[in-house]
Amino acid sequence: MITMLALYRRPDAGPEAQETFERRYAEEHLPLVAATPGLRAVRVRRVTQALLGDRDIFLVTAMDFDDRATFDAALASDEMRAASRNLREIAPGLATLLVLEDVPESDAAGSPAVDTVETTTQERP
Repeated sequence: MITMLALYRRPDAGPEAQETFERRYAEEHLPLVAATPGLRAVRVRRVTQALLGDRDIFLVTAMDFDDRATFDAALASDEMRAASRNLREIAPGLATLLVLEDVPESDAAGSPAVDTVETTTQERP
């Protein structure tokens, strides 16, 4: 799976600018994103606490695609170009976009709650 992650910094102009961005993001931008071919899921999350790093990030959106080819086709689509134009208009300089790929071997290593001990009911000779 490929995920495009969008991190949005809080606008400098204060709470009113943030409210305007959030309204336009929901009403204008997300419908454009939703029309993107090959898009499997969109998850929008509000940042409630920053433990390390940039404390001005207030909104994060993850957009999932099945694989790299599907993602590349989505990036080249008219729908994604329209969403990109809209984003530049409503959030100039506020967005950081990242492309994420799964790393299964690290996922397994980072999941200590998974029981990896094998058991058997056969007796050993």
